[in-house]
Amino acid sequence: MCIGIPMQVVERRGSDALCEGMGERRQIGMQLVGDVPVGTWVLTFLDTAREVLSAERARQITDAVTAVNLVMQGDTDVDHLFADLIDREPEPPPSMLAAKKRATHG
Repeated sequence: MCIGIPMQVVERRGSDALCEGMGERRQIGMQLVGDVPVGTWVLTFLDTAREVLSAERARQITDAVTAVNLVMQGDTDVDHLFADLIDREPEPPPSMLAAKKRATHG
């Protein structure tokens, strides 16, 4: 399984960039996201940026990865890392919403 890690561009290096995130600095291939400015957050897989992220989304993903690491070490106090999900009902996929709408409106 491959988990995407949010990293922030620190320095451009041609088609690559020096990025840092989750306590690491790595050279990341930027070919799939193009020429992004220093400070941009990207989601990386196997040292390749696959998606540009907002700072908020990067924080949420970092928190989730941190929670997984903590649980793997036996720590179950991770609710604070999912603050965006607390007291929120899951949203059904659009296909289920459409089916429900058809069923209630005949």
